[in-house]
Amino acid sequence: MTTALQASTSYGVGFAVSSFPPPSRPSRHRTLVLAQAEPTEKSVEIMRKFSEQYARRSGTYFCMDKGVTSVVIKGLAEHRDTLGAPLCPCRHYDDKVAEAQQGFWNCPCVPMRERKECHCMLFLTAENDFAGNEQAISLEEIRETTANM
Repeated sequence: MTTALQASTSYGVGFAVSSFPPPSRPSRHRTLVLAQAEPTEKSVEIMRKFSEQYARRSGTYFCMDKGVTSVVIKGLAEHRDTLGAPLCPCRHYDDKVAEAQQGFWNCPCVPMRERKECHCMLFLTAENDFAGNEQAISLEEIRETTANM
């Protein structure tokens, strides 16, 4: 079967497919849609404590802008709630569930563990221009810096 493409010049050049063949059989794949919601306070607290402990253990520091730290911790907490794992919130995934199960991008991700490279800027080495001098953040700081987001 040949599919024809037609050009339209009424408002520029565009293409349209004149017809689509019907599917040969119904699709067996199901799509899971996860609504974005605020993470639970329990998960935020767990990820906050994890972040502080990992920063101390790895000799890294939080960003001088605590807003960055807060948003990343909340993103990790949200993924912990929705996916069951703290998947890096700073990357795009075609399939978050599969990525969380695979584990490469679960915090601390492999690049962080191997080379101290944190894409999210949560864990920064002292040489990084954006590194602050703190390895702690309070739950109240997280609430305050993310209140209007």
